[in-house]
Amino acid sequence: LQVFDDEGKDVTPRPLFQPDPSSVAPKQGKLLAPSDYSGATGSVFLSSFSMQQTSELIFLLLKLGQKSSHSLTSCNLSDVQVRREETKEQLTKEDLDRIVDIYLTETETIWIFDMPSVMVSVESEDAGKVLERNRIYVDMCKNRLGNERFVERMMQTLNGAPKSKEVQCDEIITEDKGVMVTSWDLYDSFNALEVEPTIKAEGSRATIVNSNISLTTKEYDQTASTIPDRDSTTSSIIDSESAVLARIHEEEEDHSEAILKSEKFLQDLFFMERILMENVFQPKLAAYRQLPVLIEPVVTSNTGDTVIAVEEADQEKEEHEQEEQDEEEQKDIGIGPSILSNLNKAPEEVVPPSLELLWSYTCDLTNGHSVSSMAWNKLNPDLLAVGYGEFDFKEQKSGLVCCWSLKNPMWPERVFQCEHGVTTLDFSMASPNLLAVGMYSGIVAIYNVRSRNNAALLDSSECLDKHIGPVWQLKWVEQDRGTTGDDKGEILISISADGRITKWLIRKGLGCSDLMKIKRTESEKKKLTGEKERKSEALISRQAPGMCFDFHPKDTNFYLAGTEEGLIHKCSCSNNEQFLETYRGHKGPVYKIAWNPFSTDMFLSCSTDWSIILWHQDSQKPILTFSSTPAIVHDITWSPKSVFIFVAVNESRIEIWDLSISTLDPLITRSASPQLKFTSVLFAKNTDCLLVGDSKGQVSVFELQNLDASKSNKVGLTR
Repeated sequence: LQVFDDEGKDVTPRPLFQPDPSSVAPKQGKLLAPSDYSGATGSVFLSSFSMQQTSELIFLLLKLGQKSSHSLTSCNLSDVQVRREETKEQLTKEDLDRIVDIYLTETETIWIFDMPSVMVSVESEDAGKVLERNRIYVDMCKNRLGNERFVERMMQTLNGAPKSKEVQCDEIITEDKGVMVTSWDLYDSFNALEVEPTIKAEGSRATIVNSNISLTTKEYDQTASTIPDRDSTTSSIIDSESAVLARIHEEEEDHSEAILKSEKFLQDLFFMERILMENVFQPKLAAYRQLPVLIEPVVTSNTGDTVIAVEEADQEKEEHEQEEQDEEEQKDIGIGPSILSNLNKAPEEVVPPSLELLWSYTCDLTNGHSVSSMAWNKLNPDLLAVGYGEFDFKEQKSGLVCCWSLKNPMWPERVFQCEHGVTTLDFSMASPNLLAVGMYSGIVAIYNVRSRNNAALLDSSECLDKHIGPVWQLKWVEQDRGTTGDDKGEILISISADGRITKWLIRKGLGCSDLMKIKRTESEKKKLTGEKERKSEALISRQAPGMCFDFHPKDTNFYLAGTEEGLIHKCSCSNNEQFLETYRGHKGPVYKIAWNPFSTDMFLSCSTDWSIILWHQDSQKPILTFSSTPAIVHDITWSPKSVFIFVAVNESRIEIWDLSISTLDPLITRSASPQLKFTSVLFAKNTDCLLVGDSKGQVSVFELQNLDASKSNKVGLTR
């Protein structure tokens, strides 16, 4: 076969390989496997063809080239698939007898997925290092809270875009149903839940008794049949009856334990306890509430004596009504009843003012604890919170908070155990169930008195800016939030020995910010002429420890702060850098400051220098100084009914001062018993009673007798 081009030239390809006719023909098989079509090159592809097959292939390519616009050189021989003719291989006898060696070798491992193990064997070399590293991590997790080197930081992250999805569902069908019930139906339904367990218990008990009785009769029949003796039969019956009674007694004991532990029984005991306390303390509670004491009439068997007693009671009632009419006439004329009674009485009949002890709040839990602070509930005037803790560093121990009620003076309604000594406490005005407690360790905690849980609702133990010294006083204060003054919010203010006056806010937790950092001030002693200037002594701390504070009764933007240096600073909530005024008069730490509730320009202060000073806010010099006994004055408070009367307690006695009568000596004094110190004082609400706490854990309630409170509301400045 010859191939000619368009010009008539012979372009027949010539074979490059001339096979030897004497050689054996090679083994024929498949030309190319399907997987080898794309990888075969042109030279290899053509070398496996015979001459005839090659010429046929070229002729086929020329035919394809005439139909397409591409030339022969643009075709790729590798794109053409040609199937080789299959030829069977002829095996000789020698080939069959020849030994063939086959070698099996391991190929390289191909890793598709590799996950290293997180576990280490105990017997491995790195086991000790891993255990040590795990122990360090556990210790770090335990010591994370409360560590000074631990810092919490916040950062803002991007929130994911919200997606709205709608789902189609069937329409929800609702129905309204009503039932008419009475209070008796509700009562019966409520008690049915308690009656059913009792019926079941009684039914089980009856079945047990019946089974015991049947068992006893069987035993009796057997005994009667076997032993005809009458005496032995009687003794066996008595033994069986005693066994039955013993079993019934055991069942009753089991049932009594369930009754004693039931909530209804405990509630009944609670009401019974209240009734007994009312009966025992009825005369004293009546005197506390300024009510007449009721005396039961003596009923005798003689009817004549009864009639006489009734007539005497009627006569006393008429005399009482006549006295009331006389008092009304005296009021119309303008004469006070106390003045008229003093005029009618002889000089020896005038009874001086005095203190009468009514009762004391004390129990086994409070024995040995010193009363550090007292506070009345703002909503319930019968609920008193008392904090117990020591003021001396060497005598520190666990603290205690007790909530006492007038309905039970012998045991507190709530008891909260504190890890550290309690130094101050106060009830909230907006939420009367919240009780704020300050401790000697610097922690401020808030308790919920409605809950019987001993744990604090919130505390400052995890706050980064918490106090590092004892919290000597804290108080809930209402302040204006808006510019108009209509919107008022309540905040908690505390003062501590670390020299900070702090404002606490309740949000997700207990957060704080400083209202004022009390800085130490230099003394105002004048230097002598010719004296050289001395170098100022280096201070351990530039902040003076704070001891007490009190906000102005009308403008809560201003407050007074007493320090350990003996100074009193007038501060403003709007300025936390400097003091408005500084009052110098005390020589020792200031323990208490109290504004006068009627004359709001006057205030009192007491100190360890045995003195009480009366101040006017516009004058930096003391108006009056009271010092009746050489003892530390722990607490002072103004009377809620008189502008002139205040009470002070020192280590040795209680002093009641009336400035309208005397400014030199107290009007009433009451000395403490040996080895007893008074620590705090508080006036009762709406009554003429006084509460005094001491170092033995007792809160004594005194009644103020024959003390006429003046109605004047201004105090004249006495120079």
